[in-house]
Amino acid sequence: MPQTLARSFLDNFLGQAADWYKLTIVLFLVLNPVVMITMGTFVAGWLLVLEFIFCLAMALKCYPLQPGGLLALEAVVLGLTSPLTVYHETEANFAVVLLLIFMVAGIFFLKDLLLYIFTKLLIRVRSKTALSLLFSMVAAVLSAFLDALTVTAVIITVAAGLYGVYHKVTSGKGFDDDHDHADDTGIGAETRDDLEKYRSFLRNLMMHGAVGTALGGVCTLVGEPQNLLIGELAGWQFGEFFIRMAPVSLPVVVVGLLTCVAVERFKILGYGAQLPVAARRILEEYDRIEDEKRTPRQTAALIVQGAVVLFLVVALAFHWAEVGLIGLAVIVLATAFTGIIEEHQLGHAFSEALPFTALLVVFFAVVAVIHDQHLFQPVIEFVFSLDQEAQVPVFFMANGVLSAISDNVFVATVYINEVHAALQAGEISREHFDELTVAINTGTNIPSVATPNGQAAFLFLLTSALAPLIRLSYGRMVILALPYTITMTIGGLLATIYIL
Repeated sequence: MPQTLARSFLDNFLGQAADWYKLTIVLFLVLNPVVMITMGTFVAGWLLVLEFIFCLAMALKCYPLQPGGLLALEAVVLGLTSPLTVYHETEANFAVVLLLIFMVAGIFFLKDLLLYIFTKLLIRVRSKTALSLLFSMVAAVLSAFLDALTVTAVIITVAAGLYGVYHKVTSGKGFDDDHDHADDTGIGAETRDDLEKYRSFLRNLMMHGAVGTALGGVCTLVGEPQNLLIGELAGWQFGEFFIRMAPVSLPVVVVGLLTCVAVERFKILGYGAQLPVAARRILEEYDRIEDEKRTPRQTAALIVQGAVVLFLVVALAFHWAEVGLIGLAVIVLATAFTGIIEEHQLGHAFSEALPFTALLVVFFAVVAVIHDQHLFQPVIEFVFSLDQEAQVPVFFMANGVLSAISDNVFVATVYINEVHAALQAGEISREHFDELTVAINTGTNIPSVATPNGQAAFLFLLTSALAPLIRLSYGRMVILALPYTITMTIGGLLATIYIL
């Protein structure tokens, strides 16, 4: 009986995760207090950061919320951080939390229009290179005027819809039948190869779109959360922010788009996957049937969704309110005028974002450890010890490396506050402050594409319901991002040296 009960506890712990993974997490939890006692809080803090990155890397083995949450709880218990610091980190990022709760749900209610547009786009643009470039450019332009998380939510919704249509039909069901898209048991042996090619095709498009959000996000005041903070401390409005960043951001945009073309043309590191002929036929048939059977009521709903999309773009572009509140307005408008008024109809829209919202707060707990244990302080002190001429490119690289390890918003906050304090103390000139500010913003936005934890939009994609469907793991994201990481980082670094 005791053995059976002990085994039951192990089976319940982290659910369906492999035993080796469960034991690894237990080892982490046992090891952390030992390391803190024997080697100090600084080493223990860095160990916790690496353990959390491991949890993210194994996201397809086990959703990171539970193991990461256990590590965060232990950090608080051990005194590596405090509940108050965690709360302050969360409060400082409340706009992002609000965005995830309401904006992602709002995009859910626009999915019919998005699927309608992108299905036709997929059918008509037959060149994979052109389609990839289009995804990247559209994501970049939208992210420059909206925000990266909202754009990522859009492309996730699109890809999930496209995957669902194909998977349902290849499982032997009709377009309108209920279906579990995670269940491959209905897929015949002869179509499994096409399914894997289709997954590769969608993975390519998702990564092009995700990198596109970084390309556009670095350019403008509203593109990324940290841009607003940087612009506020620097005193830059929308136009000046764009002009200040342009010497670095615009060359990087060109390099990023050229990289998109190159990886597709030369099939580098998993890119170049083509849309299977069978998948194209299914999407064409789906598009034809949907057009034929569309009722006046459904047409009216599409028109309403189009009007709501227009409202969304204008409201975000002119920053009428915080992004999350605009998302709430989208929910109200997109449901009130399309007949979706029952509580159970609304609930499903929030199921995608809320687990990630919880994970993001756990992530803020890890950021709180970085803050309280001053884990980045040695890097900051080293950079400020250099000659002023060397500081700008080193700031760019230091911000990029640290952002890839932790989070670009946090890194940008730490560095811009340090630089602003140096300006106020008269230690640096205004001209040098402006150069360092550009290096901080571009450094946190560009090299951070190297890992999913570097950017919230990438982390959202990794932990979305879409990722396991198209087999998009942490490691695969790192590999697919690698060509972009190399070319964009080199391009940005050269721009800070020779153009800025």
